[in-house]
Amino acid sequence: MVFLARHPIFEQMNREVFTNISKIIERDSKSTTYKFALLRGVIDIIDDNSPFIDEILGRVYIPTGLLIEKWLMYYYPILRSETTIPQINGEAKLAFSTQFKKVIDTYELRGGFSAFYNDLKNKGIPHELREDVFQLIKKLRDTITQMPMKYIGRSITNAYYSIFEYENAPMHLPIYVNVEYLIQHAGTFSIPVEYYEAFKVFGSFINGQNSILFKWAQFSVNASGQNLSIENVINEVLVSPITARNIEESKKIYREVLNQQGQVYCVWTGDKLHSYDIDHVIPFSVWKNNDLWNLLPAHSTVNGKKRDRIPTPELIERQKDLILNYWQIIQKNQNDRFQREMQVALLGKRDFDNWQHASLAQLQKSCNYLIESRGFEAWSI
Repeated sequence: MVFLARHPIFEQMNREVFTNISKIIERDSKSTTYKFALLRGVIDIIDDNSPFIDEILGRVYIPTGLLIEKWLMYYYPILRSETTIPQINGEAKLAFSTQFKKVIDTYELRGGFSAFYNDLKNKGIPHELREDVFQLIKKLRDTITQMPMKYIGRSITNAYYSIFEYENAPMHLPIYVNVEYLIQHAGTFSIPVEYYEAFKVFGSFINGQNSILFKWAQFSVNASGQNLSIENVINEVLVSPITARNIEESKKIYREVLNQQGQVYCVWTGDKLHSYDIDHVIPFSVWKNNDLWNLLPAHSTVNGKKRDRIPTPELIERQKDLILNYWQIIQKNQNDRFQREMQVALLGKRDFDNWQHASLAQLQKSCNYLIESRGFEAWSI
């Protein structure tokens, strides 16, 4: 995303918007899938080039009903599935799951997902089912406008409705419940025009069936003569060579080396430790890297607070003496492996002779890139 934004075609776009979108994806609330469903829906509507999209005074207005339609399509197969696919953390339920499951149960006797969509899109919901579908639609609208629209962007401005704005319209049980009704009576929402333009350009690369990963899988399915499924290919493409065993082996080496020193200090606080965690400086969830330089001892409470956040360059600078001390200990005990890993990950073409300064500077640069350009949350003490 950042690389493409440097191309002259995109110079007129606000680069800050691209960074903000990354921050929204990485930092904003992840307690439910609502955020992902909202962003996916907006991108899909823009990709559809809907004629209902209007630009007025720097904002782009879209019927909320189009978004409700997308959510109906996204969540129906998930909630219908015999396999439990969690959509919310803990034991809580989606705000609309009760209403949705009632509609799903009814339609499973009438032809299932396809029949539901055909009724909604073309024939209209049967009279005897209007009330149930209408209640579901209202609950979806309330959920969309009062939850993800409210909170998306808080990681950037700490304000509610910082990107999305909405205006609801009164909804009454109509004679016909269909997509046309949704478009005309569910209100509108808007986003700044610069976000619309960003989604317009990059949306297809990060969303749904136009994403690079999906296209890759689709090519493989076609090349197999349709003998494979998209799901099969994607599952295999995403397999990582780094396993839990790899992580434990690296940590075991590190603990054995540290135990020889007699005293261990938390790399982030400097406190002396009797027991400790081995922390990934750059979190494993962000970068699947078990290099020994990326593994440092930390107090378990501190490590728990850090989670998948990125240490700031300032924190690394403040703790550089401890970081370099641990790196030197590892170099002394695992010199060949340490040099190989350091050269590939942090030094690049630079000579190993001055590895301390160069490696620390590159670590700070990498963390700053992950925070400022990729949108991961910064962490400090």
